[in-house]
Amino acid sequence: MQVFLRVVEIGTFSEAARLLLMTPSTVSKLIGRIEARLGVRLFERSTRRLCLTSEGQVYYEKSIALLAELDNIERTISQGALMAGGTIRINVSVAFGVLALEPLLPAFWQAHPDIVVDISLSDEIVDLYLDRTDIAFRVGPLQDSTITTRRIGVVKRRIVASPDYLDRRGTPIRIDDLADHNCLGFNFRRSNPVWPLKESGRIVDRAVNGTLVANNAQTLHRMAIAGIGIARLADYHVRNDIADGRLVEVLEGTVGDEEQIHALYLGGPRQPYRVRAFLDFVCPRLGEFMQGKGH
Repeated sequence: MQVFLRVVEIGTFSEAARLLLMTPSTVSKLIGRIEARLGVRLFERSTRRLCLTSEGQVYYEKSIALLAELDNIERTISQGALMAGGTIRINVSVAFGVLALEPLLPAFWQAHPDIVVDISLSDEIVDLYLDRTDIAFRVGPLQDSTITTRRIGVVKRRIVASPDYLDRRGTPIRIDDLADHNCLGFNFRRSNPVWPLKESGRIVDRAVNGTLVANNAQTLHRMAIAGIGIARLADYHVRNDIADGRLVEVLEGTVGDEEQIHALYLGGPRQPYRVRAFLDFVCPRLGEFMQGKGH
């Protein structure tokens, strides 16, 4: 269509071809394809100059309007990608969302007041494509290598219980002592009822049992503080409670697993500005939080 417009404006195939860096035969074939598809002639061809037929004149006027609208669409989309506005859909685990991400939002909105954050807190893994999620924060190994990631930090875990629970049930000294304790766990389909623990210089999966399994760490955390049992939780989740005496770490040094946490997002280097602005703002601050330096 753009070639057709240039031919009309210039008046000859040869000159239009020169300006378009094409051969005259290529230009002629492109115009011929349009005419074949429409079933009409667009030009009255003469030795001196091309003239539009009545159908060609209609096609010319409509083409100008259509291509102008297309340019406007592309300009609008392009400008939107460079503006700090719109909605970001985020999925994050309950504990990491409440403790690490939510405290950053007020400062983020001070810098980007026109961005809407649509946040879902869930410890279940979501499909970014199906759930129309822009950014997901994930702990553990990554399954989809096609999704772009940004590393946040390392998740370390600690085994904790309340002072009241330990007074009633005793403090486990050896890993085998866990068999006599109420160990709180997760009910995810991907979660096994075992804790990876260091034993005799190697990591082994030790089976644990308890009266509670839950789909989020916040519930386990609250029940541990309430004295219900022993929980294995992320360091960032319990470090303030340990410092304040609400929880006590047991079997220190036996937790055998450390997992990476990443921000996952679609679009690679061409994601909208609002997504890039959010990642650039929160990722360094989340990394500091993981190291115990931030909020």
